[in-house]
Amino acid sequence: MESDLLWSNLGLIKAGMNYWLVKQEPAAYPWGQFVKDGRTAWTGVRNFQARNHLRSMAPGDKVLYYHSVTGKAVVGIARVEKAAYADPTASEGDWSCVDLVPIEALRRPVSLEEIKILPGLEKIGLLRQSRLSVMPLDGREFETIVAASRRETATP
Repeated sequence: MESDLLWSNLGLIKAGMNYWLVKQEPAAYPWGQFVKDGRTAWTGVRNFQARNHLRSMAPGDKVLYYHSVTGKAVVGIARVEKAAYADPTASEGDWSCVDLVPIEALRRPVSLEEIKILPGLEKIGLLRQSRLSVMPLDGREFETIVAASRRETATP
């Protein structure tokens, strides 16, 4: 299929790779700080479903970085650098974290409002489970958001 060839040529969607979206309040840890740090342990997740998603992440998986609460937009792409391990910030319980590294900022942030109207994103976890901080994406959802960021203006 022509569209499969295009997706492959973009180099973003690879067989066997998983795709994720993580949410962070920019007042707590903005994309710019993540880039400056060059790497971070994604700690502090205290939701069982989100924890299980962290445990499913593998090195090399791609991750969209979403600013929540204020801004409400996907702003960058990261990569899982280290698979799940015990969260050192947890004083009790069985919690996990992963290490992430930034890859690149999106050319243009893709807002929640734009995500709501982009074709193919109707079932994305961000819209169905808005409070979940770590969620899986399929490759097409990931690429739809990245492709939207390359357009000069938001989708009408």
